[in-house]
Amino acid sequence: MASSKLEYIWLDGYKPIQSLRSKTKIEKDFSGKLEDCPVWSFDGSSTEQAPGGSSDCLLKPVYIVPDPQRKNGFLVMCEVLSSDGSAHPSNGRALIEDDDNDFWFGFEQEYFLWNTETDKPIGFPEGGYPRPQGPYYCSVGAKNAFGRDMVEEHLDVCLEAGLNVEGINAEVATGQWEFQIFAKGAKEAGDQIWIARYLLERIGEKYGISINWECKPLGALDWNGSGMHANFSNHTLRTCGSRETFEQICEAFRPVIKEHIAVYGADNHLRLTGKHETASIDEFKYGVSDRGASIRIPIGAVEKGWKGWLEDRRPNSAADPYKVAARIVKTVKSAVVTEPKVATKEAAAALA
Repeated sequence: MASSKLEYIWLDGYKPIQSLRSKTKIEKDFSGKLEDCPVWSFDGSSTEQAPGGSSDCLLKPVYIVPDPQRKNGFLVMCEVLSSDGSAHPSNGRALIEDDDNDFWFGFEQEYFLWNTETDKPIGFPEGGYPRPQGPYYCSVGAKNAFGRDMVEEHLDVCLEAGLNVEGINAEVATGQWEFQIFAKGAKEAGDQIWIARYLLERIGEKYGISINWECKPLGALDWNGSGMHANFSNHTLRTCGSRETFEQICEAFRPVIKEHIAVYGADNHLRLTGKHETASIDEFKYGVSDRGASIRIPIGAVEKGWKGWLEDRRPNSAADPYKVAARIVKTVKSAVVTEPKVATKEAAAALA
């Protein structure tokens, strides 16, 4: 009888940034199907999710992909439930109200590859700083690009696992990179981002490089922070053909700035300063092709006659994609959308 290694992955209860946890379950003659993954338990007292006197928490499998790095292996993303079977307070996935997968999400996940010995990004010289940012974005060459071997391995492993990675690139700061993942369905988008983060962390063990998810790990210095821009759409955005509808949906975000910032990642005030391609944390604005806006209306959506998606640029690299998606879904659903006036191509071009 063949044995399979099921790596159960979950989010702990640490604040303000939750960490990934995992443990291996051996199953004989496993079908590879999600419905055949049993509910499992773990010691929540060791993960800030339960008191010692009543420490059992449950792992409910919600998404599964092959594990390319292990023989007969699978990666099983799990929701955390309390011992009574209810969603644990740390469970952001349970907040998502998108049962029909009407919402599509594309997350742009930035991060720093971090030298654990120097406590700086890889590529930083000992006792100093590299040249100012500029030559590193989408760069090539040993003077500008650092950690490519690890980044390429991560890309290959994600693709072998079946994750829908749509691209990677070196980012603006030294040792900073990005990958992008798209999925139809808010929950699956979060599942895929978390599994990709898990794989990146695990590959880093081999290279002796950690991943710094903090949004501004270099402090107030003149280096870009790390974001996790959330591109999103629903049926209305994909089909409306109306500038008014796009603006009505954007306006729904204005009265709930604080509710969004609360789940858009720790220390976002350090990143959302109005500089380095960000809007200020206290203001809300949107515009076509505006990278300094809270929400950018992509020119591609305008060129298609106001059909497409929006990009919320405020979520940072350490944010939980489940909580980000849940809040965006809630706000978009709250928008008061009037019957759209169909925009002609000429009108769309004139408004761009």
